[in-house]
Amino acid sequence: MFLKEFYETHDSSIRIGAQQASMFAKEIAHDFNPLHDADAKRFCVPGDLLFSLVLEKYGLSEQMHFIFSGMVGDGVLLNFPDSDAEHIEVTDQQGKTYLQIERSGQVCHDHAMIETLIRDYVAFSGQNFPYVLVPLLEKENVMFNIDRPLVIYESMTLTMRKLDVQNPSLEMLEPKMEVNGKRATAYLYFQIKSGDEIVGSGFKKLAVSGLRTYEALPMQAFVDEYLARKNGYLAELTGR
Repeated sequence: MFLKEFYETHDSSIRIGAQQASMFAKEIAHDFNPLHDADAKRFCVPGDLLFSLVLEKYGLSEQMHFIFSGMVGDGVLLNFPDSDAEHIEVTDQQGKTYLQIERSGQVCHDHAMIETLIRDYVAFSGQNFPYVLVPLLEKENVMFNIDRPLVIYESMTLTMRKLDVQNPSLEMLEPKMEVNGKRATAYLYFQIKSGDEIVGSGFKKLAVSGLRTYEALPMQAFVDEYLARKNGYLAELTGR
């Protein structure tokens, strides 16, 4: 599948380099979260890449739940076990768990359909900031520390009504945010359609830390810089 350029195999393990992960974030998901910059001090592999690798290896089940329990650093050797179990854990060589997968129901291994779903999902995911998250923060009158932004992908739940579909596409539904002190949880809902038919639904759960009172000017400056980085990178990419 198209993911092969974003990881390497070592014996039975998968290794994702910082450059590979950063390229996936920027060029496939259009996600410019500073945590995914290859030279970031707190660099981590995008959760969307791990999600994509799971679908590539195990297929798409009717019900799937992903829990991201650790931040994957540069070059960590990951074990994606060969398993038909309903519960699977992706671990490193020391046994630390980074991703838990719960799945049930029928399974689809249609590579073309799965690739279409992956591309549409990660594109949806990459648009979460600033277009969804910033209005939610403003509505709740809170914002993260723009000097050390920390927005973490906690989990994702996916339910398919049917698996025999062509060209699935994602459509965003009304998101919501719950604030608890200096921490907030954002729920980003979506539905999956094939043509006009709704064939699935799900939501992505994000944790936002280090909250403070919302300030429009600093947040707008942060967004402007973020979009300038994004647009500059994509313009350069187009010009290659």
